[in-house]
Amino acid sequence: YYTTTKGILEKENPEDREFVVPAKLKELIEKKDYGRYALPNGDMPVCFLSTNDITGGNSGSPVLNGQGELIGINFDRNWEGVGGDIQYLPDYQRSIIVDIRYVLFVIDKYAGAGYLLNEMEFSR
Repeated sequence: YYTTTKGILEKENPEDREFVVPAKLKELIEKKDYGRYALPNGDMPVCFLSTNDITGGNSGSPVLNGQGELIGINFDRNWEGVGGDIQYLPDYQRSIIVDIRYVLFVIDKYAGAGYLLNEMEFSR
C-alpha cells in the first residue's frame, strides 16, 4: 500500500499547522511537476507500508530492497504493532516509510537543492 501527493492536497487544512501545504509544494503537485521521480503513470509516491521489524527509536532508519538499494526512510509504525517491541507480530506490525523518490523530489524540485543530488550515484 502507498500514498501519493494526491493525499497531501486532500488533507490540506490551512487552519491546522500539521496539514498546511506550502504554496510552492502545492504548485508543484497541482502541475504534476515531479521531474524524474514520478511513477510511470505520473503519480508521485509519498509513503508506503512494510512489515519491517522495527521498534521505538528506528525513525530515520534506511529501508532497503532485496538488492540493497535505498527505497525509503522509516518514520513511524502502526499502533497495533507496538507489541513488536517484545515479539515480532507479522500479522499486525506495519512500518510507515517515506518513499525515497518523494525525498529526492523534495530536495530537487521543492528545495532547489538538486546540486546535492548531482554528487550522488543512483540506480534506476
